[in-house]
Amino acid sequence: MTSDQFEKAANISAGLTARWFQPLTDAMVEFGIDTALRQAAFIAQIGTESEGFSQLSESFNYSVAGLAIFGNRLTDAQRATLGRQPGEKTVPVERQQQIANIVYGGRYGNTHDGDGWLYRGRGLKQVTFYDNYFECAAALDVDVVGDPDLLLQDVNAARSAGWFWQANKCNGYADISDMLGLTRRINGGLNGLPDRQARYQIARKALL
Repeated sequence: MTSDQFEKAANISAGLTARWFQPLTDAMVEFGIDTALRQAAFIAQIGTESEGFSQLSESFNYSVAGLAIFGNRLTDAQRATLGRQPGEKTVPVERQQQIANIVYGGRYGNTHDGDGWLYRGRGLKQVTFYDNYFECAAALDVDVVGDPDLLLQDVNAARSAGWFWQANKCNGYADISDMLGLTRRINGGLNGLPDRQARYQIARKALL
């Protein structure tokens, strides 16, 4: 895959291409994302996860209605209180922390107060939860448990996405163009599926 192909496949600016081409191609080599089908699916999925390769840290700047994405992990009263209020451009950090700690608390190794926010999504894949940070740290030999913000560094952001892809056997889904199964594997549901599918078609056209 050339830099020009990547720019077209990811549908991003020349500036973002210059930033991400080398870290991503290195990560794809390291983690066996080594065919056009696999690369197209990988680029599409992390493109959605990172809002077009522009966001490396999960935001909880949700409207009241938008908080419905977390289902019954938030009560109606909590959504009404914690979501973006009339006149607010963004949800204040303190409330974003509360949201993260409620919806991510008590799961997948998040056992301490504040773990939901501490181990919120980071990197191009948005690695989330203590257990995933722990496994990612071991695989990359980078202490992202002690310093989660290390996943905001471009090389680690790309490698963590490649690690997650390999650890979750995503190539198998990519090889048969199973975007539904792949999205469930990556997201745990089908959030953002239309965007993922649209990005995949763009990437396929550029790489195949």
